[in-house]
Amino acid sequence: MFGYRVPDPDQALLISGGRSNGGSPFRVVIGHGAYVLPFVRRANLLSLAMSEAEVQETCVTKQGIALNVKAVIAFKVGSDVDSIVAAGQRFLSDQDQMSVLTGRIFAGHLRSIIGSMTVQEIVTERQKLATEVLDGSKAEMAKIGLTVDALQIQSIDDGQLGYIVAMSAPHNAAIQQAASIAQSNANQFAAQAEQDSLRKQAEYQRQTTVLQAQYKAEVDKAQATAAQAGPLTQARAQLEVLQAQKAVAERNAELREQQLVAEVVKPAQAEAEKTRILAAAEAQKIQVLAAAAASNNRVALDRMLIEQLPEIVKSAAQGLNGANVTVLNGADGLGDIAASLVGQGSAIFEAVRKGFQGGAPTGAANAPERPVAAADQRPALDR
Repeated sequence: MFGYRVPDPDQALLISGGRSNGGSPFRVVIGHGAYVLPFVRRANLLSLAMSEAEVQETCVTKQGIALNVKAVIAFKVGSDVDSIVAAGQRFLSDQDQMSVLTGRIFAGHLRSIIGSMTVQEIVTERQKLATEVLDGSKAEMAKIGLTVDALQIQSIDDGQLGYIVAMSAPHNAAIQQAASIAQSNANQFAAQAEQDSLRKQAEYQRQTTVLQAQYKAEVDKAQATAAQAGPLTQARAQLEVLQAQKAVAERNAELREQQLVAEVVKPAQAEAEKTRILAAAEAQKIQVLAAAAASNNRVALDRMLIEQLPEIVKSAAQGLNGANVTVLNGADGLGDIAASLVGQGSAIFEAVRKGFQGGAPTGAANAPERPVAAADQRPALDR
């Protein structure tokens, strides 16, 4: 719309040419637009944005030492109408002058404040210096419609005097000493940490070596056991074969022993028993002959019977020669058999004798007695 003006958010619209508003030479519009009658009223824009002023000044301290001080001031036009009117009256036609004037104001206050302080205070208490400068310039800045947002002391030096360097030497030495001690402690800690790490590595290596040796021993043992399994199994099988062969040999020996008993011992025992029976019969014969010699009436009969008795007993004994006789009680059993045969021979002899006594002729009873020759008394085995 023709004649309607709208300021930016960081600008103030100053409209002049109309009736004054409370003694102000222009009307202030902020944050909204206003109609400006052409040719009758005039509108100007005043910046409300942040501005910067730089101060670089040589100041003399309370000790008479010259210091080069560099500072930066951040300022702007105040947001209230009075501040805008005051700044508009002073800087509307040349707004760049705000930075120049602000720098000069702060330079003066900076020289004044530094002149009342020592170098130590200025160097160590920069924030105090900035606060005092701000407090001293606040009233003057308000008169021209400006407000200071911040003051930053950028640098302080004494040129080539070396005062600040000398002043900082003890602190530098202390700091360097502390740094050296810290570095030494750090080196010691690092060396200790390295030694601990080496010890841990050595211990770990030792444990690893021990475990590897144990594992290798177990593996070697398992391999040796596996290698011996085949020969051990074969040896056990051979041992079992030998034991079986031993059992077979023992059984064969028992069978051979039984065979020898049946083929050799028993026939020999039967032959021995036969000999004993014949010997007993011969002995009985001798006894009978002796008894017959004592009797005059039965000499001939007894002699005849006696001569036949060995043949009777021999015939009985020959029945045992081919018989399979089992003797249960050993030598006692054989003795019983022999006694039985002799008894049978004696019984036969007595029966025959009695028969001949009943019907024997008288001449036989009166036969002359023949003496028994010495050869007749020999055992049957010698005849």
